[in-house]
This record gives sequence, C-alpha cells and structure tokens, in this order.
Amino acid sequence: MSPSLDALLDCPSGLLDTTFDQLRTLLVVHETGSALRAARVLGREQSSVQKQLDTLNRNSQALCGEVLTIRQGRGKDFLFTPTGESTVELARTTFAAWLESVHLSRRRLGRMLTVGTTEFTLPIVSRAWRRVSEEFHQREVEFKVAHVRTKDLWSRLETRQVDLVCGSIVSTPEGDLRLKEYEVIEYARGRALLLTNLPEGELPDTPVETSRLAGVPLVLPPAGLVADLLGTWYGPNYRERLNVVADIDDVRYGLSLLKSGFVRGCMIVTGSIGRGMAGRDDPDGPSLRTIALHDDLEPKAELMTGAFVRRADLERYDAGHPLNRLWAAVQEDVRTYTPLA
Repeated sequence: MSPSLDALLDCPSGLLDTTFDQLRTLLVVHETGSALRAARVLGREQSSVQKQLDTLNRNSQALCGEVLTIRQGRGKDFLFTPTGESTVELARTTFAAWLESVHLSRRRLGRMLTVGTTEFTLPIVSRAWRRVSEEFHQREVEFKVAHVRTKDLWSRLETRQVDLVCGSIVSTPEGDLRLKEYEVIEYARGRALLLTNLPEGELPDTPVETSRLAGVPLVLPPAGLVADLLGTWYGPNYRERLNVVADIDDVRYGLSLLKSGFVRGCMIVTGSIGRGMAGRDDPDGPSLRTIALHDDLEPKAELMTGAFVRRADLERYDAGHPLNRLWAAVQEDVRTYTPLA
C-alpha cells in the first residue's frame, strides 16, 4: 500500500469521530464567545453545544495533548488555546473549501445559479428572470440574487462568488482589459452628471469641464463607480487634488445630505439618478438640479451599464444550462428594453 493510504488507515479514532457539525459548533462558539450565545444562534440547547465542546476537548487532549477551549467562569467568554485557535482556522478553511466545491458542482450540474446586481441594475435581472422563472422552477434550479456594491463588482465575478453580474463600469476608448475574458451585454452608455444643491448664482447651468472639478465642492464615496471615474481623470491620488466636503458610503446617503442642505456641494451621478432626483420639490430642503459634465481630460470616460459573464463558463456549459438560458434571456431583454431618455 502507498504511504498516503497507510496514513489514512492509521487515522486516530478521535479524528475520525470528529464531525462537520462539531466543527461548525466550534466555529460558532469562537464567533460568539460562549456556549449559551452559540446555542441561541444554532437554535439548540446550551447543554447540546457544551456536550459537543466536551467531546472535541477530549479528542484534542488525546490527539494533541491540549484541549481546544477553557471555561473562564460565569459570564466570561471561552478561552481558546493555541491548539484551539489552530483548529478553528483549519475548520474555517475546510468548510470554505468544501462549500466552494459543492457550489461548483451544483453550478456545473445546473442545480444552482447566483446572480449579482447593484441596487440600480436590479430591474435587468428581474426582467430576465421573468422569462425563465417557470422553466427554472420546473427544473428545481436554486436561483439566488446577491446585492453587489459597484466597488466589488469585479472581485465578486472573478472569485466566482456570482455566475453573472449586472452593474455599471467606467468605459474608455482604449477599452477595459478586464473585459477580454468576459461576454458583455450593454444596456446603456452615457456621461456622468453633477447633481447639486448650490444656487445657479454660485454654479451656473453651463457644462462643467472635468478639468475644473477641483473648483467644485464635492460629496464623494471612497470607492465604486465615481471613484473609478475620478481615478481615470485624475489618477489614483485624485482626492488630494479635489475639494471634498463630505465622504459618503453610498449614493442614498449623499442624496440625503444634499437634500437636507446640511452639506452644500455636488455629487457626480449617473444620468438616470441625476434625472430622477433633479427638480423634485422638497419643502424642507433645497431643490436639486443637474449640470452636464464636459470631458476635456484624457482618456475620455463614459459610464456603461450592462450584464457581464465569464466567457469560459458560457462555453463550458451546453445551451440548456441555466447560465446560458439566463444569458439568452438577458440578450432577449436588451432587444426590447427602452432606456430612459
């Protein structure tokens, strides 16, 4: 027999008796700190959780010479020994690897499909889903929709956390090298706008050149579509060259800041958001208006909204695979979709 087979056959009984359920309990205890809080999260009795910990501790003592957890008294969190911390990391890695393998197998067999979408591109997935929902239900395909922030769009797709993603990217004439391995369905393309609560006397309605953005008070997010746009124009240290009057985590908070009048300035937004917010009467705050941006910097940049999928995945599966069926539904939708004027 091979050495690897010998090692498998000689595994200690304590190791063979360790279950995924026990390891999951250990991870939850590590996250929550106590058997009581872990029991609440797991929907079990505290005694059941403690019994699993006791079993793991006995096995660890026999295998390694050290228990995994130590009680520190009523109301205090468990102390994890060095062996316990190592076991937690091993368990976390093991679970992640197994779950990834299961998900990949389910995707390959067409049993599961995960689609990522930003808040503003959710309608794309919704319309496409209606075209295939009955078929997917009959085939018992597990269909999941994941909220993806624009800043995470590429990482979620490249790490295979989603099979297909809908969102917006910054597009330049030179093209995006990241797109060479992807199929793209383009829904809309256009230039960004300035949305502002400043009166016309301070900021006229005439287009603002992108090279003059440093003279405009800006409300900016730390990452995402606008950050990519400014990075294209001004480089990675763009914040040092601009007048940032407020930092925001998302668009909605920025809109609230401008509508409240608490911050006076401008936000760089997509055309659909700008047109949707401008001109709305708000008795409790200043009115908002949009101003065009004139791109006089190189490279020229536009905002492109669309659907993205790995080309290799489409080619790997046959035409009847759920991913190809959904992609075909998105293609059909774009042929009938009428973008906002």
